[in-house]
Amino acid sequence: MGESTVLGVVIAVIGLVGSVLVARISTPRDRTPQERASEGGDEGDLKVSPEIWRRFSVLEDKVDHLTAMVEEQKEKVSTLERLLRMAMRIVRRANRRLVARQEAPEEIPRELVPYSID
Repeated sequence: MGESTVLGVVIAVIGLVGSVLVARISTPRDRTPQERASEGGDEGDLKVSPEIWRRFSVLEDKVDHLTAMVEEQKEKVSTLERLLRMAMRIVRRANRRLVARQEAPEEIPRELVPYSID
């Protein structure tokens, strides 16, 4: 075996031993069923502090509020778009009348062009 191969094997073994030790230290110790029962939960139950639940509740309320605001703004936007389309129709109708009288039509404002149905 070459020197680099032996060194690689030694490093791999040290890494393996280190990861096993870290895993054993970081996992909770095994408890008896009586200890688990006295804590009020089963092995599969997840306990969440009341503070975290309170924060979730506050966040849910904020999301609900923001959702309501977005819906309200959508209604306003659709109303404004409808009014802009109406304004565009009025300008076009007025321009047709001006052209019929052989007068120069008014320039259509750039802001209204996206709302043109024609």
